[in-house]
Amino acid sequence: MKILCVSDQIDPLVYTASIKERFADIDLVLGAGDLPMDYLDFIVSSLNKPLLFVFGNHNLEAMPLYRKVMDVEPFRADVYRGSGATHAESRITREGGLLVAGLGGSMRYNRGDNQFTDFEMYLRILALIPKLIFNRVFRGRFVDILLTHAPPRGIHDLNDPCHRGFKAFRWFIEVFKPAYLVHGHVHLYDLNSVRDSRHYKTRVINAFGHYVIELKDRR
Repeated sequence: MKILCVSDQIDPLVYTASIKERFADIDLVLGAGDLPMDYLDFIVSSLNKPLLFVFGNHNLEAMPLYRKVMDVEPFRADVYRGSGATHAESRITREGGLLVAGLGGSMRYNRGDNQFTDFEMYLRILALIPKLIFNRVFRGRFVDILLTHAPPRGIHDLNDPCHRGFKAFRWFIEVFKPAYLVHGHVHLYDLNSVRDSRHYKTRVINAFGHYVIELKDRR
């Protein structure tokens, strides 16, 4: 299974007429925030594959448009949809056999929209715990992928208030042991910058621009 991860900038290698040929073997797309919705829609319509995304701290104009669609999917009331992409925020979505939890936003730095303190992020994680426990009991693991915008504290983050990572995400990794944490937010302009790290059993991936994950097996 191959996953295309995108975040933070419109990547010319993705936003191209040759996207179908370049990413023909992609099974799932993950958007880690700060991307315009028409870009995500272009990816969905071009690849015809499911796309799960969270919002970051920019490009938030469409955020109020995402709501529950009880009338369309009465038995999946926890799924939010806008146009072609699925909003994965503050929920656990099952897609292609994978369990994906979404927690968007950044560390609070100027009281802007979709910004949180570490304490607030811990509270958001606590709200997911019933579903995490359900997954552990009935599916054998808590979650496969944690999709975020900001990185964990001390992993791929920076020292300035805006780009500092969340301690809550490190705690999530250590307790719930996802195979991957996919984030954006920290721009990579140096080819030598680290974008793929490991913390305990979790691979932490910076999806800036685009990054492809190939899953050898599924837990």
